[in-house]
Order: sequence, then structure tokens, then C-alpha cells
Amino acid sequence: MTDMKELLRSLPSLPGPYVPFDTAQAPAQPEPLFAQWLQAAIDAGIREPHAMTLSTVDGDGCPDARVLILKNVDEHGWHFAISRASPKGRQISDSPQVALTFYWPALGRQVRIRGTAHDMGEQTSSADFLARPLGSRAGALLGRQSDVLESQQELEDGLARQLRRLEQQPDVLPDSWVVYAVRPREIEFWQGNEQRRHVRLRYRRAPGAAWSKERLWP
Repeated sequence: MTDMKELLRSLPSLPGPYVPFDTAQAPAQPEPLFAQWLQAAIDAGIREPHAMTLSTVDGDGCPDARVLILKNVDEHGWHFAISRASPKGRQISDSPQVALTFYWPALGRQVRIRGTAHDMGEQTSSADFLARPLGSRAGALLGRQSDVLESQQELEDGLARQLRRLEQQPDVLPDSWVVYAVRPREIEFWQGNEQRRHVRLRYRRAPGAAWSKERLWP
């Protein structure tokens, strides 16, 4: 069996070359820069460039993380949709301070966002749910996320019931569905470098204040 330590050491990391990041040209606000980096990831053919890691904290103070899909970025923040009844939904209800992480390895780029998750309201949540694929809506209506699954048949039967329900009530909505927007207080743009001279630009904002920018050590 291959030694795990040696296997990991043999894997390349940050092979580059990467496009230089000129922080002097960065805009005054982080949203336009994020849009530029996301578009670059799309243009580079990166699969699921809108995938992000959502980090929360549970009732015991232990961190938790999972990958979700970004739904929108606007004046309210970075949007994602979940069930309130899920573990992450309950964690956000208890402590809305969250973090989002985007990583595009082909570009050697990472974006880290820290802020507060805000409920975007019933209208936004309903519109998001009805725009989801049929199978996704059936799973959400089933409402068993993270419960112990006794058998695959139990899952198949439950999904079949919800699909029949959707055929009869195509506009049915679960009470638990919610769209959150993360209002950031800190965003870091990280550009990797083959020689580990990483370029890090941090935006910070106090409540009611404008964004400030600062370069960080690698």
C-alpha cells in the first residue's frame, strides 16, 4: 500500500503559471472584482464555478462546512437557498455569523467572505423554490435531510410520493424553504503564486462605513 504521507507529497500544488493580480487596479468595492473573478473561472471552463463552501457553527461551538451553489450577488449580499429544518438551517437560526469560500484551482484563486446571513423573505424564497428542477423540489418537500435513512427503497418511495404531489400541485411550497443573503463585513481575494508569493487583498467594512482595502502578507 502506498504511504499516505509520500502520496500526498507527490501531488503537485499551485503549479501555475497564473495571471498576476495587480491590487492597485482593484475596484473600490469587492462586488465588481468578485464578478470579474467569477467570469474568469467561467471562461476558463472550470466546472461549477459557482460552488462555494458555507461554514457555520453548531450549538456546541463546533464548526461545520458543506458545499452549496451561489444563487445571486447583489446589494443584499451573496445568496444561497436551504431548508430551515436542515442542520445548516438550524445553525444559522442560532448563529447567523457565517463564512463562504470559493476556490478555483485552475486559476490559483480563492475568495473568502465573512458576514451575517439574512433571510430574504417569503417572495424571494418562493420564487427560488419554484425555479428549481422537479427532482430538487421533490427532495425538499420530502423534508428528511440528514435524517437516518433505513433503506434506499424508503428514499425512492418518499420521492415518488412527492413527485406525484407536484403533478397535482405544481406550485406547492415547503414552509421551511429560505433564501439567505450573506452581508459581508470582510472579503479576501487570494491569488496563488508558484513561488508562494501569494497576493492577498482584503476588503473590510464597519457598519455604515465605506469599504477599505489592505494588502496582506502571504
